[in-house]
Amino acid sequence: MLAALPCLVSACLVAACASTATGSGGTGSGGTAPSGTGPGGSGPVAAGDVAASPAALRVSPAASRATPRASQQPSAAATPLAGITVGIDPGHNGLNGTDPSFINHLIWNGRESETCDTTGTQTAGGYTEALFNFNVARYLRAALLADGARVVMTRTNNHGVGPCVDRRAQILNDSGARVAIDIHADGGPAWGRGFTVLEPVADGPNDHVIGSSERFGRDVRAALLARTSMPVSNYYGSNGVQFRNDLAGLNLTTIPKVLIESGNMVNATDAALLTSPRFQRQLAAALLAAILAFLGK
Repeated sequence: MLAALPCLVSACLVAACASTATGSGGTGSGGTAPSGTGPGGSGPVAAGDVAASPAALRVSPAASRATPRASQQPSAAATPLAGITVGIDPGHNGLNGTDPSFINHLIWNGRESETCDTTGTQTAGGYTEALFNFNVARYLRAALLADGARVVMTRTNNHGVGPCVDRRAQILNDSGARVAIDIHADGGPAWGRGFTVLEPVADGPNDHVIGSSERFGRDVRAALLARTSMPVSNYYGSNGVQFRNDLAGLNLTTIPKVLIESGNMVNATDAALLTSPRFQRQLAAALLAAILAFLGK
């Protein structure tokens, strides 16, 4: 079983690390980045940890894991998400391709059977979606912690297999999160560019969060347009939005959630952005802004 990420303690806030697990489905895949471990390299991260740095998006990963002195702790006014749990599902996992029998076994997605997960897509240069997804999730997690949130992630590293998309949904549902984001990138036609926000369709389990998920989707779309250079998709969805009824992560959610296809890894222009750490941090900052807007913070 994967170990949870270490718990950081501040002088202002003491938080115990809780264990959680995995989470969510989508159309893309790929990725790697430094972090903790979990079962098979795919275990969950419970974030009762305190923010490592109020400037988490502008510091190195090592710096963002350091425990600041009491004098450096953010004030209550600087932690708008204190007491709030946010869920993040970095789609796919770095070693999904090594265990096809597990990844291809069927699960119930709320409407029909689908495979446990996929490998995801990649750029022409071999940069995987799983790596992209995890890097953006790591930046977003650091920023959320800096704002006082408790963060639950469905996987803690990019060198594991799974978890399955239904299990990812359950982890986030069980986390007490007020909102969650599934992070992906797409593998579309080479000529196509842009991001698409995937939103759920009512199917029973998710009925009571359809309206709130659509509102969160509008916040995500607006934040990406305002804070990144990625345009809305010109090949998928309508004006940057697509409703999906065939993804476990959206069908099974009981909390407000959308899935972001952050760009097209097969398109050379999008790929140059998606593989850039600068853009990944920019995207994480946009997602943070969307979460704050959704929560009225």
